[in-house]
Amino acid sequence: MPIAVDIDVMLAKRKMSVGELADRVGITPANLAVLKNGRAKAVRFATLAALCEVLECQPGDLLRWEAEDATDG
Repeated sequence: MPIAVDIDVMLAKRKMSVGELADRVGITPANLAVLKNGRAKAVRFATLAALCEVLECQPGDLLRWEAEDATDG
C-alpha cells in the first residue's frame, strides 16, 4: 500500500507503549496494531485526531505516501 504508517516512530519518541496509546486514544490494542502495522484499509478522522492529540504531533508525522513498486501491481 502506498500509504505508510509511522506510529512506531512517534511511540518511540514519546516513550509510550502501544497499550498506553490505545487506552489514551480509546481504541483496542488490536485495532491499533492493525493500523500500526499498515494493514488498515481506512482510518477515521476522529481516530487520527485523537492519535495526534495524544502523541502531540501532526497527521503528517504519522502518515506518509510511498510510491508503489512497479512489480507490486
